[in-house]
Amino acid sequence: MRLFRTSFLAAVVVAFTLVACDSDNDDAGIDRSVVLENYANIVFASYQDSYNTAVTLDQAIDAFIANPTAATLQSAQTAWLAAREPYGQTEAYRFANGPIDDADGPEGLLNAWPLDEAYIDYVVGDDDAGIINNPGQFPTIDADLLVSLNEEGGEENVSIGYHAIEFLLWGQDLSDTSAGTRPVTDFTTAENADRRKQYLGVVSDLLLVHLDEMVDAWDPNGSGNYRATFLGLDSDVAIRNIMTGIGTLSKSELAVERMFVAVNNQDQEDEHSCFSDNTHRDIITNAQGIANVWRGSYTRVDGSTVSGTSLSDLVRESDATVANTVDSNVSAALSSVDAIPVPFDQTIINAQNSVLTSVDALQDLGDSFVEGARAIGITISNELPD
Repeated sequence: MRLFRTSFLAAVVVAFTLVACDSDNDDAGIDRSVVLENYANIVFASYQDSYNTAVTLDQAIDAFIANPTAATLQSAQTAWLAAREPYGQTEAYRFANGPIDDADGPEGLLNAWPLDEAYIDYVVGDDDAGIINNPGQFPTIDADLLVSLNEEGGEENVSIGYHAIEFLLWGQDLSDTSAGTRPVTDFTTAENADRRKQYLGVVSDLLLVHLDEMVDAWDPNGSGNYRATFLGLDSDVAIRNIMTGIGTLSKSELAVERMFVAVNNQDQEDEHSCFSDNTHRDIITNAQGIANVWRGSYTRVDGSTVSGTSLSDLVRESDATVANTVDSNVSAALSSVDAIPVPFDQTIINAQNSVLTSVDALQDLGDSFVEGARAIGITISNELPD
């Protein structure tokens, strides 16, 4: 049985809020360590929500594997969509020298894309494609095998993570009007049905393993974890890391890699969640994650809020004009991505201007983070590393 992660975070946030109020009223100005503490609380809460919704997904997948029906498949798909909501917001912690991206970090095991469907399972025109349909080479499907095969021989050879689960639940998206329509018979009477169920169960379990690493890394009750290291950094270094992360995600990763490339190529294979037609939510939650970090506030899955002294407060103390510009750009970016028509795979062909408008808004936001950092004496880059 999978257990949901809980903590004393609420108490930590209450205590922290009192400290934050005192710091804001201090003649010396905002204590930057308070901004960092709030950021760490937000990171932990969003990873904890990601883990807990993945537990629900794992339970739904277990129920589907035990009894593959149209109803249990639908329940698993619904749980996958729900699990993407908090995780999408955690993308704002990328590119910030944090544990998600370090040499041993699990990012490529969680959210790697684009995914070559034929690496995992059959595709139209090739019924024998994929690990699932190759019992001779891969007689046993287990965690060690699938981890070892992830991105082996090419970055599109994705074998695990959210999008591997997505493909197994929806199948290829071959329609202009709907998401993938994988038949339940793939898990009952089709050839290699038992291997397909085995694969799905393993990748679901692995999702929990790798999310758990991030929960532990940021746990306020942990000892010697990354959170402790982060809070021990020079405050300017830590803030540079944070602002580099949201600046890079906004201007380069989200605007260019996840949106402009898809428009430019007009290819659904370049969209983030192509099997489920959920790419629009990926974009919106990524942008919301950026806003969370800037505003110093995160709304949890249960509706409660983790919040405190923010980057916005810190920049405003030094230059209100710059802070207002960033605030305005955050709101503009959120409004713009929310207005992108769905499904995204049709929008990149038929309504490209709506995506390009959002690309511009996100790039303006990324540039304004550079100005915001400069206002507090910090230099950042918003370009993807080579």
